Amino acid sequence: MENLNLAGATISVCDDDPVVVTTLRLVLEKQGFKVLSSTSPGELLHQLQHQDIALILMDMNFQSDTTSGKDGIALLESIRERDTETPVVIMTGWASVELAVSSMQKGANDFIQKPWENTRLLSIINTQLKLAQSHHQTRSLQQENKILRAELSGYDSEGMVIHSKTMQQFVKKLEQVARTDSNLLLTGENGTGKSMFAHWVHEHSNRNKQRFVEVNMGAITEALFESEMFGHKKGAFTDAKAEHIGRFELANRGTLFLDEIANLPLSQQAKLLRVLESQQFEKVGSTLTQKSDVRVISATNAVVEDLIQQELFRSDLFYRLNTVQLQVPPLRNRSEDIIPLAQHFVLKFAARYKKAVVQVDHKAQLSLQEYHWPGNVRELSHVIERAVIFAESETLQNNDLTLPDTPLSVIESEQLNQKQDTEMATMAEIEQQTLQQRLAAFSGNATEAARSLGLSRSAFYRRLDKYKD
Repeated sequence: MENLNLAGATISVCDDDPVVVTTLRLVLEKQGFKVLSSTSPGELLHQLQHQDIALILMDMNFQSDTTSGKDGIALLESIRERDTETPVVIMTGWASVELAVSSMQKGANDFIQKPWENTRLLSIINTQLKLAQSHHQTRSLQQENKILRAELSGYDSEGMVIHSKTMQQFVKKLEQVARTDSNLLLTGENGTGKSMFAHWVHEHSNRNKQRFVEVNMGAITEALFESEMFGHKKGAFTDAKAEHIGRFELANRGTLFLDEIANLPLSQQAKLLRVLESQQFEKVGSTLTQKSDVRVISATNAVVEDLIQQELFRSDLFYRLNTVQLQVPPLRNRSEDIIPLAQHFVLKFAARYKKAVVQVDHKAQLSLQEYHWPGNVRELSHVIERAVIFAESETLQNNDLTLPDTPLSVIESEQLNQKQDTEMATMAEIEQQTLQQRLAAFSGNATEAARSLGLSRSAFYRRLDKYKD
């Protein structure tokens, strides 16, 4: 997920225990969230009707019924009748696995049991807010500036830019894969949108009525891996004060997205492989074997084949994950999409920051097309966001862009023009400048700099060596 600003989001806490409400308010406000509180279902529903709420954190039991969770299920159904989008995280000190699963089926987004751990609670809240914001940004595209959007005929109904043949071919393959239950491995550079495409595949699959569960595999410690992925029983280990539902169980009959899969240590790879092979797992502290019915989508920016050669990734796990393997095209290979994407981001950020910017100046478009975009679509989004913030007219100007560095072809052209009336640069001077500027443009990454010039890495270094002092 991109770095989304969640500070200031309003969270509604509903629990009939004032101590719980006060404790949650202190924890959440310390993180910068705004907190609304209520002690009954009626109060919460009133808030939902009159307040702009980003997330609901609600108990499953109230005074009229303190153990069964029926109050919470009824409240959850009432919320979803009024609002199908606001994420709901449920909590209770009496819940069973069956109650948690039932609440998920009724529309809850995640589940935590009392007494909670603040770190885990905040992780769940931030994840749900990011997912909700991402979904909102995709949906809002259809509501923005109808006239301008009509000109951008390359957008499909969900906002993906598919002007270029490269993207048209890629999306066609995605559509074919989405209709199956096969595991999918998405590869590609950082910032190309692998997470977004994983969501897209889920939404176009026959599992789209069930949950999409996302896990950053590089962020799970070895000690907590089994607990996070498969769950644990209360008392299974020292800190297991409550039963925990793992990600495989949450994603049952839905999609499990394993992001940054190449960052998974070898010891954890073996545990994941066992579940994928047997389609079964046991919670930590339990002897009961549970079935795993999930569609697995994985993503990485690494070359997994190289990691296998280095014995850092198991080949048998790789073959389980990559029934289908698709590489998300980098932005530099889909140049026809750059301007439509820029226009999309202009509209999105103009709406967010209440600016009147609606289009991109011709010179600014040329600069956007000339730039090499090492950070891909994510970088383009950030560049346009900054430009919209500082723009002083309805048209985004070239000097609004503040690109990290000037596109190389523009630099070279300007240098040559400056010397036309004085001293012409030698071929050696031009080559030296080009190599150094290209290396700087890719933040010292010689492999990427060499590829951008059509050179091998060794040939690139040989040319650099000629100009060392």
